[in-house]
Amino acid sequence: MRVIIGGGSGFVGRELTRLLQTKGHEVTTISRQPGPGKITWRDLESGGLPPCEGAVNLAGENLMNPLRWWNESYKRDLFSSRIDTTKALSQAIAASPTPPHAWVLVTGVACYKPSHTVQYTEDSEWTPFDLLSRLVMEWETAGRLPENVAQITKQVVIRPGAVLGRDGGAIKQMMVPFWMGLGGTLGSGRQPFPWIHVSDLAGIIAHALESSPDPPSPEPQVFNGVAPTQNTNYEFTKELGRVLRRPTVFPVPGFVMDALLGSERAVVLTQGQYVVPERTVSSGFKYKYPDLGSALKEIVGR
Repeated sequence: MRVIIGGGSGFVGRELTRLLQTKGHEVTTISRQPGPGKITWRDLESGGLPPCEGAVNLAGENLMNPLRWWNESYKRDLFSSRIDTTKALSQAIAASPTPPHAWVLVTGVACYKPSHTVQYTEDSEWTPFDLLSRLVMEWETAGRLPENVAQITKQVVIRPGAVLGRDGGAIKQMMVPFWMGLGGTLGSGRQPFPWIHVSDLAGIIAHALESSPDPPSPEPQVFNGVAPTQNTNYEFTKELGRVLRRPTVFPVPGFVMDALLGSERAVVLTQGQYVVPERTVSSGFKYKYPDLGSALKEIVGR
C-alpha cells in the first residue's frame, strides 16, 4: 500500500512511518521542507495528490508548545495549521482521478465535555462548548469528503487522548521535574486522564488503513484513540513516579496551571473526560500497551 502522511515528520508521524514501512508499505510524507520520501504542501496544492491507497493527516502546531505564550497569534496558528492542511488534503483527494481507499484524520478528545461521571463512546453526541471543542468541530468538518468521493474513499476520524512515548508528547515535558523529584498531580488530580501509547495510536491508524472497506457512507467512521483502561491524573502521576522511583509530592494547583498555560489550554490537563474506545476494541484492534503500567515501563522503565 502507498500511504501519504501529512505531518509525517512529527512525533506520531515518525512512529506511524516506522510501523507502515515494517509492514511493507510505501510512505510519502507531506512536510514544509522537501527531501527524500517527501513532498511539500505547495507540491500537493500545485501537483495534486500523488497516487496512493491511503492518506493520513497528523499535521498541526503543538498545543503544549512550551516556547509559545497563549495568545491570539498562537490560537490562530493552532486552528490554521490543522484546518488548512486538512482542507488541502481532503480537496486533493476529492480532485484526484484515483482517490485513495482510506482517508484518516487524527483530531482529539477535546470535543467531549469534561466530566467525572460521563463516559463517552464514539457514538456520543457532542456540540462545541469551548475553544478546543470548536477547533475539533472545524477540523473534522474540513476533512469531510463530497458524497460522491465518499462512495469510493472510506473516511475515518481518530480522536486520541494524551499521546505517551519516548520521543515526544506529554512524557517528554514531564521528565525533568519528575526526575528531580518535583512531580505531582495537576489541579485536583481527580480528573480523568485519557491517554494512549504512541505505538498503539500508530497501530490504530494502520488498522484503519488496512481494514477491508465498509459499505460506502457519507459519514466518517469515528474511533476513540485511547487506552481501554481508564485512569485519573492522580493514578497517572503515582504510576509514573513508581516506575521512575521518584516521589510525587508537589501538586500543581489549577490556578498555577491557568497562569502558566492560559486557562483555555490548561483545561486539557486540569480537567478531563472518561473516553471509551468501544468501536476501536470491537473492530478487532489489539493493544500492545492497554494499561499504564506496561506503557510507562516501556517508555521510562530502567
